[in-house]
Amino acid sequence: MGRTVPSYRQAIEAEIKRWEGFRKALRAEDRKAFDEMMNFCRLYASAGSNATRPVLLEAMLMSILLAQQKELRKLRKELDEIRRRLDGSK
Repeated sequence: MGRTVPSYRQAIEAEIKRWEGFRKALRAEDRKAFDEMMNFCRLYASAGSNATRPVLLEAMLMSILLAQQKELRKLRKELDEIRRRLDGSK
């Protein structure tokens, strides 16, 4: 019988497990950040699956970058709002 190809979600979990040694070497606060990044990979698993990239890590990195970009946009928006309020109070 032929082998079945693991689902994208299974492949992500296997890749994350391969990084466990790296994760364990991190300080606690960095470990938390690492776990958050891996959760972004899980969050965007459907998009990563549809990307059909031969290198799994590429889709994982794009998921992490997308989440960070969204956070940057949110922070910029909040900063702009604070600046508007401060400029309006002068």
